Amino acid sequence: MKRSVFLATLVVAAAMLAAACGSSSNTTSSKSSSSSTSGTEGAGGRGGTLVTRANAAPPGSPDPQVNYTAQEWQFLIMTHDGLFGFKRAGGTEGTKLVPDLATTVPSPTDSGKTYTFTLRPNIKFSNGKVVTAADVKATFERLFKIGNSPNSGTWYNVIKGADACIKTPKSCDLTGGVDVSGNTITFHLTTADPEFLQKLAVPFAFILPADTPAKNVDFPPPGTGPYKWTKYAPNSGMTVQRNPFFKEWSKDAQPAGLPDVIDQRFGLSVGAAVTQVEQGQADWVFYGDAIPSDRLNELSTKYPKQVHIDPQPATYYFAFNTTIPPFNNAKARQAVNYATDRNALIKLYGGPQLATPTCQVLPPNFPGYKPYCPYTANPGSGKWTAPDMAKARQLVEESGTKGMPVKVNSDTTEVDKAYGEYFVGLLNQLGYKATPQFLSNDIQYAYVQNSKNKVQFAYSSWFADYPAASDFLNILLGCDSIHPNSNSSPNIAQFCDKGIQAQMDKAGQTALEDANAANGMWQQVDKDVADAAPWVAMFNPKQLNFISSRVKGFTFSPQWYYLLAQSSVK
Repeated sequence: MKRSVFLATLVVAAAMLAAACGSSSNTTSSKSSSSSTSGTEGAGGRGGTLVTRANAAPPGSPDPQVNYTAQEWQFLIMTHDGLFGFKRAGGTEGTKLVPDLATTVPSPTDSGKTYTFTLRPNIKFSNGKVVTAADVKATFERLFKIGNSPNSGTWYNVIKGADACIKTPKSCDLTGGVDVSGNTITFHLTTADPEFLQKLAVPFAFILPADTPAKNVDFPPPGTGPYKWTKYAPNSGMTVQRNPFFKEWSKDAQPAGLPDVIDQRFGLSVGAAVTQVEQGQADWVFYGDAIPSDRLNELSTKYPKQVHIDPQPATYYFAFNTTIPPFNNAKARQAVNYATDRNALIKLYGGPQLATPTCQVLPPNFPGYKPYCPYTANPGSGKWTAPDMAKARQLVEESGTKGMPVKVNSDTTEVDKAYGEYFVGLLNQLGYKATPQFLSNDIQYAYVQNSKNKVQFAYSSWFADYPAASDFLNILLGCDSIHPNSNSSPNIAQFCDKGIQAQMDKAGQTALEDANAANGMWQQVDKDVADAAPWVAMFNPKQLNFISSRVKGFTFSPQWYYLLAQSSVK
């Protein structure tokens, strides 16, 4: 999930926050851990309205099979269900798959190409209709019929018949790919996909009534969760309230929820929203803009128990174009990695309270992650400590690329532009002739994906769709993720190493039988990619949440972030 469509978070000035909070990184880490694993044990009873604040509506259609923002996903997980879900819990428990509308987690047959599910009986949509296997089949056909679901052609094209649906969406028929009989649903895939169950657990695959129109809708259709949508108004807010037809079938997959109503309101300035939370007029804020500096001391001294900082499964990076000079030379790419002061970049982002430096693709605590950083002074600990300019200059000389021109691409938002300016200065220090190329945030990501634009060095970021190593490594650096002359080519580096790709393919196959063994293989892939240096991996961010004193039971999920329904309000 790209940063530009990701849930905005509270970003603050590093020095101010560190000074105001008066705590070390160890203190912050401890606090993050406790908030992430607190669950709803400390939550109160049911009832009331939880009021949240956002600066704007989530971009794009509110259609569950189209919207690709964590802001709306955070609401959709309360109103809709898939056959599978991620356990509603903090910490590593929140990465576990559990059966949701399906009764059990099936073992695939036919060499990983067939999955058979049994639908739970007597579950109803919020309009009172009973969920049937026919609704499941219709949901997946609609995914292709609407024509603009972001991942229908990449995640779900492994279903038999999907290729024909992509060619002629309106007449999509997945018979033979999704077969139903009574409460039994059988998926037949053209090739084994070790992450198929995880792809069934995100909103694109949430089950909708079979009669849902096969076109973008401007209001979310009925779902099966403990809440139903009662308002979606892009200019004012969105609201969910209790679904009268819901009965809890699995606390792990879909707990009943505590507030009677959850209301997200749009349009306040950052300062005004913070004031509302302080005064108990709102219960949670999240923004990409900085909190006014004169408010930071208030938060740290008056409301320390209401501030939660938790790690996000994400990596911020600059990608080298590995196909054109100067960065088709591995030594040149490694040189920039050695020279990069990741602490300086973290300071631009918000400071050590809100990010940790990294040299690798996978984020900490993610499947397949093992700390590794060759690009640092005094290597050996697996962690980045400081740049090594002497090593960097040596590699630039050895590469024979010194003096070559480089355009550094980023967007025009204040912080992202600052990253670009940092690298322009750094590359010039290393002897290159660097110049900036800053584009509007609306077009930058599409522009840098398109190979015809010959972007040499580009900013991007990636937030996990679900907890699997391939969601980073294969999507962002796999050979099949290169689509020449396309605005949808997520391998910005155009990096294709056949040996590494073979390792990725083998890890994917191994995951069908042994996830732990596969994760060990992904560790090696992550290491080999770091050595090849298609990126400058900069840092892994954290999310800062500010909640009101009315809220009890804050739980931060590594998949869904703040679990709104599991907090109570006075």
